[in-house]
Amino acid sequence: MITTITLNVAIDKAYVVDTLTKGEVMRVKTCSNTAGGKGLNVAKVVKLCKEEVTAAGFVGGHAGAYVCDMLDKAHVPNRFVHTAGETRSCINILAADGSSTEFLEPGEPVTEADVAAFLKEFDGIVEESDVVTISGSMQKGIPADMYATLIRKVKAAGKKVILDTSGKLLEDGIRALPTMIKPNDDEIEMLLGVPVTNREEILAGAKKLHAMGIEIVVVSLGSDGALMVTDKGVYHGRPPKISVVNTVGCGDSMTAAFAVGLARRYEAEEMLRYAVAVSAANAMTMQTGSFREEDMEKILPEVTVEKVE
Repeated sequence: MITTITLNVAIDKAYVVDTLTKGEVMRVKTCSNTAGGKGLNVAKVVKLCKEEVTAAGFVGGHAGAYVCDMLDKAHVPNRFVHTAGETRSCINILAADGSSTEFLEPGEPVTEADVAAFLKEFDGIVEESDVVTISGSMQKGIPADMYATLIRKVKAAGKKVILDTSGKLLEDGIRALPTMIKPNDDEIEMLLGVPVTNREEILAGAKKLHAMGIEIVVVSLGSDGALMVTDKGVYHGRPPKISVVNTVGCGDSMTAAFAVGLARRYEAEEMLRYAVAVSAANAMTMQTGSFREEDMEKILPEVTVEKVE
């Protein structure tokens, strides 16, 4: 089983408007609500990959109950700790000119009792899981070293763990040496304190992170696929040319596919090929954290994987 951890769950609201003008009343043409947070996108894609998955973390209040209801309707099992504070909303305003303006709420604080309840639940979850993914941000009330604590628990149980976050959370989390991380060039620069301005420097940074003891370091290159550094070598996976509809959620889809690859014990090249194909298929749909199976199956044999070192 793959378990996805999302400590700062959200209701993602997409508002479609003709124009966005500061200081005026905006009439929304259409709107949609989805169960959001990076880890929930991962969970939905794992489900589409036909692997057993459970979503866990914190939800709160009526909004949290709504998130669970949406996941139930999507047939994604969940084991959340329910808190008193309401689950946040994140709003994305999509204008006719193609612009996207996001308002991301921070999330209501959780209590020490909430954290203790989650850690107790997490110990049971780890025993039942083959792979655990930890994604996104944390709200106030959660210890700053929570991700490192969770990573150590997963590793102590002999399981695989993927960390997909940013900033200080990533910097602190990698000290526990997760199985895999997926930094971008800015994050490599932050973590190592060195400039990253070209492909060679990206690769050098990824290799340094791998040498620290992180088993798999993946760097997404957008339409040019992804680089992957492992003990067996350095690989570059490239997707074929596709008709891109929406790139939001491609990173989470890639994380989900790597979790599936780890659970299925794929070899490095096969795992990278699968992850690039799933991520590319996500870009061919409007939905976040989704793909059509027929798109992925068409793309998969057309993904090229080259061992570059």
